[in-house]
Amino acid sequence: MANVPDKILTWQMVQPTSRNKETGEVTPGKMEKKEIPAPELKEGDVLVEVAGCGVCHTDLGYFYDGVPTVCKPPLTLGHEISGTVVAGDAAWIGKEVIVPAVMPCRKCFLCKTGRGNRCLDQKMPGNSIGIYGGFSSHIPVPAIDLCEVKNRGNLPLSNLAVVADAATTPYQAAMRANIRPGDNVVVIGIGGGVGQYMGQVAKALCAGTVIGIDIDQDKLDRALQFGADFVINSKGKDPRDVAKEYKGLCKSNGLPGYGWKIFEVAGVKPGQQIALELLSFIGKLIVVGFGMAKVEYSISRLMAFDAEMIGTWGCLPEYYPAVLDMVLKGRINVESFVETRPMSTIAAAFEEAHHNPPKRRLVLTPDF
Repeated sequence: MANVPDKILTWQMVQPTSRNKETGEVTPGKMEKKEIPAPELKEGDVLVEVAGCGVCHTDLGYFYDGVPTVCKPPLTLGHEISGTVVAGDAAWIGKEVIVPAVMPCRKCFLCKTGRGNRCLDQKMPGNSIGIYGGFSSHIPVPAIDLCEVKNRGNLPLSNLAVVADAATTPYQAAMRANIRPGDNVVVIGIGGGVGQYMGQVAKALCAGTVIGIDIDQDKLDRALQFGADFVINSKGKDPRDVAKEYKGLCKSNGLPGYGWKIFEVAGVKPGQQIALELLSFIGKLIVVGFGMAKVEYSISRLMAFDAEMIGTWGCLPEYYPAVLDMVLKGRINVESFVETRPMSTIAAAFEEAHHNPPKRRLVLTPDF
């Protein structure tokens, strides 16, 4: 067991990237290495020594795109965390854990009615629990929602950080979509950090045919090995052209043109436009990805198609053990989709993930 620190070492976002609306001038964001106080733990809290923290699209939105955080900078980003409990509740000390990306209050109406993943008083590392986040040596969190890691074999604990968001968010989306064995699925953005798990989760839940859509052919080829039955490269194509290709694929393979469950995971305008173009009779569109763009759509089509369009946020902590079990039993592949780097490279990692997303999810490991 690691020593309990008096101080926490962390990489803080002291200033997000900003753009002057009048001149268009961009002021780059700043990350700084800081030493902050280790908090006095409240009853039910624990201190987790971070093994790894994933670089999520949401973090990039906070840093580059003006997406507001609940707690204002300076604060430490990072909500995709795995680690070991080193202080606090005695029953948890020494245990390896995954920290849920969103932790509900367990008291409000939403929590009591099974919608705690969207609890309005939820705690989210790197956003709404004060200055503390996952890009640090340690983080204080409530113990009640921790997911214990057991029998992980040779799988590094740091790599399991992606379960905290990238792998569990698709599972929550699948639950919202009410995926049943044999359901046909489209994943738009299947090559991304969350999309690559959306296809795998769908197959793990016994979906029928999975069609992956993305703009990166290498990632599409990889998706065919991990969940996708067919893929469509949408790079440079109009949404209607993609829809035409999709319909042709369905027709040539004896697949229905109705009833598909479409997961828009990219969070970008072209992906959203494609998703809306594909939504048809008794279909269901689940919006997983987040973006700042606005898309025009005639909502009367929902009536005409008897279709549905719903959003999904995070994942209930109750679902984490099921997803972790899928990972540890090999039904969801993590190893092929993770790349670990030292946390001291955080500035370069953010730049790369923002401008030229790598083929694997970047997980930063503390090297203070």
